[in-house]
Amino acid sequence: MLSRIPDQVLHMSRLFLDSDVDCISNLRMDRNSFGRLCFLMRELGGLVDRRYISVVEQVSMFLSILAHHKKNRVIKFDFRRSGQTVSHYVHIVLRVVLSLHTLFLVKPTHVTDDSTDSRWKWFKGCLGALDGTYIDLHVPSCDKPRFRTREGRISTNVLGACDPNMMFVYVLPGWEGSDADCRVLRNAVFRPNGLKVPKGTTSWVTMAMQIVRAFLSRAEGLGITLRSGDHQPKD
Repeated sequence: MLSRIPDQVLHMSRLFLDSDVDCISNLRMDRNSFGRLCFLMRELGGLVDRRYISVVEQVSMFLSILAHHKKNRVIKFDFRRSGQTVSHYVHIVLRVVLSLHTLFLVKPTHVTDDSTDSRWKWFKGCLGALDGTYIDLHVPSCDKPRFRTREGRISTNVLGACDPNMMFVYVLPGWEGSDADCRVLRNAVFRPNGLKVPKGTTSWVTMAMQIVRAFLSRAEGLGITLRSGDHQPKD
């Protein structure tokens, strides 16, 4: 183990000590943002340095996987750690991130009438925008048909909403890749702890829901039976 320490120190130094360019390329944030994130993880999330691995390295492994979709065996090679160590600490950091969701998810403010933002001044009272994306994942063989997309990928359908500053407001993961976007959106709006739009404001979700209702009404008129699967992601 001692023989690997110089290589581990060198790798960490190259990740975030040399320059902001290298830090952004590898961790998707500059050195100042990375330092602040590690500080929040320590002070508010309870993440602590271990005997042989620091908070900085734990967060670096976690961000490397998120930023570049790297596999466990790649992170194991880059950081000179065992696969078990990588998996263990990535899950620890993930639990800390989830515990701090109220800090990382912002409360949006609507676009004001006197807004000068060239992108958003046309959407008075709007809270932000939303979209869906597919994230590949591994599931048991028996569940693959439910998670297979139209392109044949095994993925989960994730809905995300952002404010005008591109800060996340709401995220709904867990839906199977085979589910349509309109079904995911409807669930996000009507679930108990779902996406809420305050009165007096608008968002692209309200427009999307009008499309969903129109589609459902049209389907009922044509006698089309919509699939209503039993699975829904838990809160």
